Amino acid sequence: MNYILFDSPVREALKPFTFTRPVADIRFGILTIREKWEHFLGTSTSSRTEDYLSGKFPMVRGDENIFINGAFLPDKELLRQIKALNTGEALVKAGEMIACATGASVELPGANDYTAIEYMPEILSLRNTWDIFSRNGEALEADYELITSGRKSAPLSDTNKVINPERIFLEAGAKVEYSILNASEGPIYIGKDAEVMEGNMIRGGFALCHNAVVKMGAKIYGPTTVGPFGKICGEVNNSVIFGYSSKGHDGYLGNSVLGEWCNIGADSNNSNLKNNYAKVRLWNYATERFDHTGLQFCGLMMGDHSKTAINTMFNTGTVIGVNTNIYVPGFPRNFVPSFSWGGASGFSAYLPEKAYEAAKVMMARRNVEFTEADAKMLKHIFEITSKYRKY
Repeated sequence: MNYILFDSPVREALKPFTFTRPVADIRFGILTIREKWEHFLGTSTSSRTEDYLSGKFPMVRGDENIFINGAFLPDKELLRQIKALNTGEALVKAGEMIACATGASVELPGANDYTAIEYMPEILSLRNTWDIFSRNGEALEADYELITSGRKSAPLSDTNKVINPERIFLEAGAKVEYSILNASEGPIYIGKDAEVMEGNMIRGGFALCHNAVVKMGAKIYGPTTVGPFGKICGEVNNSVIFGYSSKGHDGYLGNSVLGEWCNIGADSNNSNLKNNYAKVRLWNYATERFDHTGLQFCGLMMGDHSKTAINTMFNTGTVIGVNTNIYVPGFPRNFVPSFSWGGASGFSAYLPEKAYEAAKVMMARRNVEFTEADAKMLKHIFEITSKYRKY
């Protein structure tokens, strides 16, 4: 059986993160949604996504195909019902397709072209960008059980002060020294070859993925995730940092999501609570307006390849696009379009060729190649986001 994770219309509400990836490649919990599905399915998957992303995320065709909505997270019951589907049948929930068996076809059927089977159990899915941090605890807990069940943790150094050690798991090569780890309110997972340097205070749930680093003197409140090869320091609360991004210095990051290849300058801070304690509105690409989140705490959403200078400040509920560079004093506005260069005093367009140069250097430092597919993808994003750059 060939499994294809497809993007539903919800991908618009998950921008800026889905500008540069299918929905299934969002990190949520410890793993990406794709990694979760591949763990449950026991096989690899591909994606049906936007044409401009297909160079990096090609769809694989099979003789027998099952499409799965990449915004939904797997569990045992959902997997059982998906595997029981016959060709022409689809699982749906509240009118939304979860999965469909299409046989040899690699086209998603129209609403009247399949037999709908209502999926009754509760199921976790992403609907908006703020779900990534606000529901991260649920996803992290499920991933922790999935990854560690039946396995034994690598030993934890006795230089550490630990609360609830049975809920702390270290992969091979992980290093943690002279730190305080409190897993009483959520598990703590330290990935392969990751490092927690000396003098850190970590309250779970917390996931530090493989080859990531917590630098000295950090204060981390869960549920927080740091993706592969990420770096963090300072004060971090209930945030998700995708792979290869760095918040490596003092400063506050709370109730926030950073994409890949981001860099937060030293002593940068975001607000996650309005002075009047009102619920936060956040820019939504699907509606092209500031929508109610229903949350009192909501911080920064930053797309891939975006960066800040030292001492940068962000207001409550700020959305930053792909390939932005923010570097002047003061608070920039709450929505900064992709490929913007500047700050509170104004912005200009950050031309793709200049952005490529920075991306090539940053990625080479982690031994990752900036490919022609990357360049084509970013050029397309520059073009489709031009309507937002009104300088």
